[in-house]
Amino acid sequence: MDVLPRIAPMLATPGGLPPEAVEDRWGFEVKYDGQRAMVYLPGDGTAVLRARSGADITPAYPELKALGSVLGRPAVLDGEIVALDAEGRSDFERLQPRMGLAGSPARAARMAQIVPAHLVLFDAVFLGHSNLTELPYTQRRNALEDLGLNGAHWSTPSAVVGHGAQALEMTRTAGMEGVLAKRLTSVYEPGVRSRAWIKIRHVRTTDVIVGGWVPGRGRLAGLPGALLVGERHEGALRYVGSVGTGWSDTERITLAGLLQVAVIDECPFDEVPGVAGARWVLPRLVGEVRYATRTRAGRLRHSSWHRLRPDLAPDDIA
Repeated sequence: MDVLPRIAPMLATPGGLPPEAVEDRWGFEVKYDGQRAMVYLPGDGTAVLRARSGADITPAYPELKALGSVLGRPAVLDGEIVALDAEGRSDFERLQPRMGLAGSPARAARMAQIVPAHLVLFDAVFLGHSNLTELPYTQRRNALEDLGLNGAHWSTPSAVVGHGAQALEMTRTAGMEGVLAKRLTSVYEPGVRSRAWIKIRHVRTTDVIVGGWVPGRGRLAGLPGALLVGERHEGALRYVGSVGTGWSDTERITLAGLLQVAVIDECPFDEVPGVAGARWVLPRLVGEVRYATRTRAGRLRHSSWHRLRPDLAPDDIA
């Protein structure tokens, strides 16, 4: 059997809904809040799951391995691993204890009983012996849906053509993160953040790299009172502001431990921010923050911490 090609996931660009006059040229999917995964099914009963970074995360999700025995031909599928709440919504906080367990199969098996993972499939990029990346979105979706992959631990949710505003409102009412708009004629661009895919969220969020922190006071002594965060710009780390709210006590303690082992003496930002008492760390932790607007200089306003992103490396958000 031929070796399956390694295909990097195509990425979406943050934005707004396409204009109503042309929305019939777009397909709309629910945006799920989980861990992106490329699924490699050689057709021999096995399955390999790879994170956006390319890392093999198969051992972390033992309940998903059975997908390999369902499809009897080689395939590479694109999807999102999620943990569903009681209402059937993806909940990243529920999924977090499952992530990072690829090196601990026994613990992963125990966690699978407590918080089962579910694989949401939304694209087929290789099937049989054919690379589908040059086919338009509509043909790839049809090929995926024809596989009939719906089970206890995986599903192929439907997409709708047009009706973007209604789809977005439906996700808002249901408490979901938002929608993905995908141009019907678009090819699959491996590893590219493309304008052919647009992610529309109900709140503004951005992925940032932690470059420093400011210790808290009082009961927060020794813990981070604020994180100093940045974004990659022309190869450098540009400071975009401080984030001082949004954590639970448990998250703050977790962050403190991660920061302590990453201490460095020099500021990692391209320009040293004028923040009193700042301590610097290796720019390797990635987080997601919510914010209201940006200043003209690109600084985040009214920002709050949303979550740590252990599934992303700094280069993933360059």
